[in-house]
Amino acid sequence: MNFVKDEAGQGAAEYILLFGGVIVIAIIALLIYKQYFSNMNLNSAQDTQQVRACATSG
Repeated sequence: MNFVKDEAGQGAAEYILLFGGVIVIAIIALLIYKQYFSNMNLNSAQDTQQVRACATSG
């Protein structure tokens, strides 16, 4: 009957389940946003030039 009162591993198991759930949610979010970002034409040099042009003209 000693094993019924032993709860030493319960906290670790709960943390594993919690982190596993967070990882699953993060992977799902990455898969959803991957389609969003794959259709965008990202060009940081062009964006920087546009910001500088707006800042100097305004």
